[in-house]
Amino acid sequence: MELCARKDVPVEQTWDLSLIFPDEKSMWESLEKTKADVKRFVETYAGKLNTAESIVNCLDEMEQLLPVMGNCWSYAGLALEADYTDNALRERDAKVSDEMTRLYSDMAFVDSEILLAPEEELKAAIEKAHGCRVYLETLLARKAHMLSPETEKVLAALSMSLDVPYTVYNTMKLADIAFDPFIVDGREYPLGYSLYEDDYELEANTPVRRAAFRAFYDTLKKYQNTTAAAYNACVSKEKTMSELRRFDNVFDSLLFEQKVTREMYDRQIDVITERLAPHMRRYARLLQKKHGLDKMTFADLKIAVDPEYDPKVTIEESHTYVRSALSILGEDYADMVDRAYRERWIDFAKNIGKSTGGFCSGIYRKNSFILLNWNDRMSDVFTVAHELGHAGQEMYSDEVQSYYDNSPSMYLVEAPSTMNELLLANHLLETSDDKRFRRWVLSSLISNTYYHNFVTHLREAWYQREVYRIIDAGGSVNADVLSDLFRKNLELFWGDAVEITEGAELTWMRQPHYYMGLYPYTYSAGLTVATQAMLRIRKEGEPAVADWKKFLAAGGTKAPLDLAKIAGFDISTDGPLNATVDYIGSLIDEICELTEQIDGIRV
Repeated sequence: MELCARKDVPVEQTWDLSLIFPDEKSMWESLEKTKADVKRFVETYAGKLNTAESIVNCLDEMEQLLPVMGNCWSYAGLALEADYTDNALRERDAKVSDEMTRLYSDMAFVDSEILLAPEEELKAAIEKAHGCRVYLETLLARKAHMLSPETEKVLAALSMSLDVPYTVYNTMKLADIAFDPFIVDGREYPLGYSLYEDDYELEANTPVRRAAFRAFYDTLKKYQNTTAAAYNACVSKEKTMSELRRFDNVFDSLLFEQKVTREMYDRQIDVITERLAPHMRRYARLLQKKHGLDKMTFADLKIAVDPEYDPKVTIEESHTYVRSALSILGEDYADMVDRAYRERWIDFAKNIGKSTGGFCSGIYRKNSFILLNWNDRMSDVFTVAHELGHAGQEMYSDEVQSYYDNSPSMYLVEAPSTMNELLLANHLLETSDDKRFRRWVLSSLISNTYYHNFVTHLREAWYQREVYRIIDAGGSVNADVLSDLFRKNLELFWGDAVEITEGAELTWMRQPHYYMGLYPYTYSAGLTVATQAMLRIRKEGEPAVADWKKFLAAGGTKAPLDLAKIAGFDISTDGPLNATVDYIGSLIDEICELTEQIDGIRV
């Protein structure tokens, strides 16, 4: 399990960034051309955005520039995500980011000047616009929170500096933090971020799993003050920006771009905390009995119900699983899956310095790039399906939407991805009637899909809300405050069913999501819509599939409430969320019933 250097991993397990640019030289040439194009753009439109025609022409031309700028940023940034220990990649990414910041600063006049145009011209521009209509409507909604053109330009120029907290966090986590190996029964085990999160947390051997937990969190603790300082700087910056932009509070500021209400935000956290907790506590007690544990600790929550039945899966086999499961969405979707494997959109490799977790980064009207750390587990297959969900949404929306409109609100961004996990599970269930196999699939749904999105990220969201409450009241946070909050958070959810082992409170150090605004809670929001859509597909078939693909293609042309209606659901109430919690509970009930039938263990 020892991690190797990036240069030593098989090339077929890495993504092919030449799909963006054939080589680095081409990227720099594109950047230089774009700089010249931006200069002409500024000369053409700066100070002249006072008519409907000039506004629409300006936004149409800017739409041609933004994807090229994004390509340069992606080429440099994705390479760094695969190896943060490579100082040459770090230097290149910093240089590209610096150039991009200057270009965005030069173009910052656009929004400010548009809002200074006569109101009748703005209304006429919205009527005249096609691809930029939603952009203009959103801009008008933002008018009360815009600053002077000079201030907006300064903020754009300072964007890299304002993002330093996240840079510090990632550098510490992926380049500087060093884990010593740990020993169990005389055997030495290597340790690292991805090794812990993708392997040891799932390890069936209890002494190894708990020793890995202890070694992992003991190392994290050495970095807690630096991590807390970076996070405090991030949330303090967000509070300052909310005040500068005249929002009532930091929550309203961060939810504004998502186009959702505070009620919708709080609902996800409060309903799941109250109603899902009893179901998950029962699941935890089942794991304890099934594995004969002396006690159920936080270190034991990710183990499988039946680890001996958890098959090893190769990358090649994952292709077959994923393609078969997602073919229900159509041949075009299945073709996309084939391309992702064939054209090397996916970075499977495990190497020193690589980002943990998984993500999908789309290149407008080209392809997507997916990162994960492959461990030959079925959980990895779920991750591939998940990230291909983002790629599928981008494929459909890119085809029909403008660059401005291709991405949905963050509130629903995880719906396409989690839907694919559910489709994968449903496909697996259709391949066998064996009770043990069925329990394995259902428990994979709980331990992968629902645990990840309705528990892990939801606990992050509860904790994050408490942090922002402190910041909103004029306070600040440090390592002790953050750890106390997270321990309280875990104890609230797990009650007496799980012992919150010393060190578990440092789980706040593990996620980059806290540097991305109010992102964690949206995983459960997306999965709520995905669950209801999956159940509808299972019941109705093709009509529901057709509506789902319309939902994907709509991109960001509508607010979340209206997007969900395309898929067939009203998320203005707590009905879909409560129905989803009930569905999770029914899965856990069935897992418990199957375990009683198979093993004679009753919970």
